Amino acid sequence: MEQFTLTSTAFADGDSIPSEHTCDGMDQSPPLAWAGAPDGTQSFVLIMDDPDAPSGSFTHWVLFDIPATATALDGAQPAVGVAAINSYQEPGYRGPCPPHGDHAHVYQFTLYALDVPLLALSQRATRREVDGAMDGHIIGRAQLRGSYARHERQAEA
Repeated sequence: MEQFTLTSTAFADGDSIPSEHTCDGMDQSPPLAWAGAPDGTQSFVLIMDDPDAPSGSFTHWVLFDIPATATALDGAQPAVGVAAINSYQEPGYRGPCPPHGDHAHVYQFTLYALDVPLLALSQRATRREVDGAMDGHIIGRAQLRGSYARHERQAEA
């Protein structure tokens, strides 16, 4: 599997995700851009998850059937691809929202390059269905990690 690059103008790999992209802000998806996808790429799938969640990996965003011609997603809920059902049981982006006072959670944005143009899934597809449909079709992967922590609320005086 070939590696390629995934970046954001909102934060660098390993840095803190700005609050505007979290439940404490506007909960707006960060802008993402990628380069160097492998030859033969026919579509992309983007998955954002939190492997540090108390209940195990928590999926914040799944976007599939992103055209191979795309090289970026702007913030504000991109208009390309199909949003699958996240762990909140709704389609679309839901930003980082770890428990108050918990350690900083690491959020993974993983972009998969696929050798098929469409996954032929419904708009109500789940992460499990997307994972199953991608099986055997992943030819490349790019990843961007960011962290976010919510500190204990200060008692009002």
